[in-house]
Amino acid sequence: MAIRKRTEQELPAINNDFLWQVTSGSHHDPHSLLGAHPHEKGWVIRTLRPMAKAVSVVFLDQPELALEHLENGLWQGFVKTKHAPDYRISASYAGEGGDTVWSADDSYRHAPTLGEFDLHLIKEGRHEELWKALGSHLTSIKGEAGLSHGCRFAVWAPNAKAVRVVGEFNHWNGVGHAMRVMGASGVWELFIPGLTAGTHYKYEILTQDGAWITKIDPLARQTETPPSTASIITESSYKWNDKKWIEKRTKHDALKSPMSIYELHAGSWRQGLTYRSMADELIPYMQELGFTHVEFMPLAEHPYAPSWGYQVTGYYSPTSRFGSPDDLRYLIDRLHEAGIGVILDWVPAHFPKDEWALGRFDGRALYEHEDPRRGEHPDWGTYIFDFGRNEVRNFLVANALYWFEEFHIDGLRVDAVASMLYLDYSREGNDWLPNQFGGRENLDAIAFMQEVNATAYRRHPGIMMIAEESTSWGGVSSPTDGGGLGFGFKWNMGWMNDSLQYIEKDPAYRKYHHGELTFSMLYAYDEKFVLPISHDEVVHGKGSLLSKMPGDRWQQLANVRAYLTFMWSHPGKQLIFMGSEFGQQSEWSQERGLEWWILDQPSHRGLLNLVATLNKLYVEIPALWQLDHDHRGFVWIDGGNADGNLLSFLRYDEAGNPIAVVINFAGHPHHNFKLGLPKAGVWEEILNTDATEFGGSGVGNFGRIEANGDGSHGQPHSANISVPPLGAVWFRPAN
Repeated sequence: MAIRKRTEQELPAINNDFLWQVTSGSHHDPHSLLGAHPHEKGWVIRTLRPMAKAVSVVFLDQPELALEHLENGLWQGFVKTKHAPDYRISASYAGEGGDTVWSADDSYRHAPTLGEFDLHLIKEGRHEELWKALGSHLTSIKGEAGLSHGCRFAVWAPNAKAVRVVGEFNHWNGVGHAMRVMGASGVWELFIPGLTAGTHYKYEILTQDGAWITKIDPLARQTETPPSTASIITESSYKWNDKKWIEKRTKHDALKSPMSIYELHAGSWRQGLTYRSMADELIPYMQELGFTHVEFMPLAEHPYAPSWGYQVTGYYSPTSRFGSPDDLRYLIDRLHEAGIGVILDWVPAHFPKDEWALGRFDGRALYEHEDPRRGEHPDWGTYIFDFGRNEVRNFLVANALYWFEEFHIDGLRVDAVASMLYLDYSREGNDWLPNQFGGRENLDAIAFMQEVNATAYRRHPGIMMIAEESTSWGGVSSPTDGGGLGFGFKWNMGWMNDSLQYIEKDPAYRKYHHGELTFSMLYAYDEKFVLPISHDEVVHGKGSLLSKMPGDRWQQLANVRAYLTFMWSHPGKQLIFMGSEFGQQSEWSQERGLEWWILDQPSHRGLLNLVATLNKLYVEIPALWQLDHDHRGFVWIDGGNADGNLLSFLRYDEAGNPIAVVINFAGHPHHNFKLGLPKAGVWEEILNTDATEFGGSGVGNFGRIEANGDGSHGQPHSANISVPPLGAVWFRPAN
């Protein structure tokens, strides 16, 4: 095709400062100079091609237009046409082996890829699908010359003077890919043709102080494997197979359903696994043990492995340590197909100060509160989110929704809620700022938690929001319309602390601490509780659950069996950390896997068998979960037998069917113990933790007891039973 000579049409003059800013990639609106602009009866086309020997514009139905070089790599020309032209840029470069010609679409000829409604929602903090607006997204734009395939970028950086996209595609030099700011929204945008999935990128940001800083994309949906930090363009091709699971979940009432949670750290459960290979090993294990849910410690990207995922840099990026985002989707899908729910730890309370991440993102405090008395956490050396800023609150609310919608997560366990609730949390003296009413409550954080909970439950019925909250704050799991925080559940940290303090005592001294076991029933219905024995209880010198127990190895294992049975019997859902189910000896370390070899010992295999039996019976018996959060579901038989280290109580389902629970935390058995019961006749011994199959001594009731009309403990009937040492028994009416 013939090349048209440069036009002699007089073109508009360009201010030198403006030209220099655009050609150096430091202008806030490069599109106002670059691309195609109407002029008289045609269009001026300008492009930035530093080091080019010659540049021309290629049209679909016209001869090429040779452009004239102005200065600093800026080329321009004029084409006479009524409509904005669809064109490509051809540039030749001198090389040792001759000239090289590169043809490409022009980023600056394209209209904005974000609409006014998106920008309005972002500004108002109401964009519930923020990840679809910001970040990097592969897209195709239709034109007269055909589809232009590439990637659109959008990032919020309101304090920036200029923003550029850098990556492999431009040799990490962003001069030719400066973004434009979208009005007063603080959002910067650019479409770059030719980019594909897998491309690495970051943002270069010109601060108000005149310094260029390089940052990851806060909305990146994939990142490099640490210690590398670049964001990665990604596109999901995963096809979900869990439609029936999601439909069933929508109608699910978690409060009146069984929930037995197995918490694990993906990197150390079995070392060396990927998301996909984990599915092959975790699912059979979960099915063998009968847990209803698995809870993963944080899987959002984090640079420092010993943080266990609790110092997040990529809130929208599943960690690449174990594979791609679609690999994680595969794991979750497989778990759902196996009937196992998935809970994920989520960390909206704070984030690390890594200079390439969220901290001081555009040269100013942006995601974090500007005042360190509210914006920095003294214990963890991290920044605290500015919960009162619309865009920041939106970032977090949308992130919760992202995990539900893009990864089909069934629940989020929200970390460190107490640190968000109190302005003086972990602060001494006057090193904190009161709220507008002079109080210590963080009103912005409260509003954020109410919003994220209400929004999540509205958009995804059947999911769970679970608070790790360690204080006596009222209404954590109460509805937001009544002033509560709106969580579905709260971790019962009081039960955890009291019961562990009790069980660590030698049986000879437990009678002096009996109230530590029974106190939880005084507040058991104040919140909707999960009973947690989590990772926090088996690290930092606390030892494993087994090592907390007094006595020799047999006694330690018996204590664990009795303790876990108490936990499964107590009102509330239950959670244990990996390794506790088989008696891990050493405290947990993320640097090594679990002590799986110990299962070769029959006594530890017995503990595993007990946990599997507990879960099997638990799911089968509605009395153990149906009225977890209702006073009708629990009645003491005898909660005051401190001298005998004995607890006995009844659990009921909605139909009034009972099971009787007796737990002996003494080191000796109790024979001919008179147990009050609500019904005469035969009761089956459906569980005995001292059974030989569990590693016990075999003390029991030969599978049944018989209640007669002789009342006891306020019940109309009673039976004489044997209670094994450091053991627990469950009874159920035979008919």
